[in-house]
Amino acid sequence: MARALIGPVWGHRALFVALALLLMIVRMLPLSTLPVSVPGPDILVCIACAWVLRRPDYVPVLLIAAVFLLEDFLLMRPPGLWAVIVLVGTEFLRNRVGLMREVGLAMEWALVSVVMFAMVVAYRLVFAAALMQEPPIALVALQLLGSILAYPVVVALSGLLFGLRKTAPGQTDSLGRRI
Repeated sequence: MARALIGPVWGHRALFVALALLLMIVRMLPLSTLPVSVPGPDILVCIACAWVLRRPDYVPVLLIAAVFLLEDFLLMRPPGLWAVIVLVGTEFLRNRVGLMREVGLAMEWALVSVVMFAMVVAYRLVFAAALMQEPPIALVALQLLGSILAYPVVVALSGLLFGLRKTAPGQTDSLGRRI
């Protein structure tokens, strides 16, 4: 009975961490010795945004912070900067879960696109304010465009593979609490 009460939540949290680790490992693999001409989308940000909008209880604040801080360390970015920016973006989305339950994918996609754009702008502004060398704007724009285009695919795969759906108004969890 205890597994039925906490299984889905903790199982999806473990799945989120496993997906994050898999994506980080794939991102660090030396698949080519040539410089990257077209960067791939940031699938981890897409997953975090999609899961926060569908089931915010599956990805709590500390889990998002820990995963993206680990990614900062592994990818040798300024420690905590991207983690804080993603945390602010996902918390903005988390506060709009009630509103997003009733809109379609197109409106959700538009909101997530604006949030992703704001996250990239904030990241670049901090780099500029700290007088740090910034990545080329063309590569950043291509990665942002790829992430925006990948979002509906991530949403569809999350629904098909992991059963992640938007909660209905008034839906309760296994303990009888409103979600």
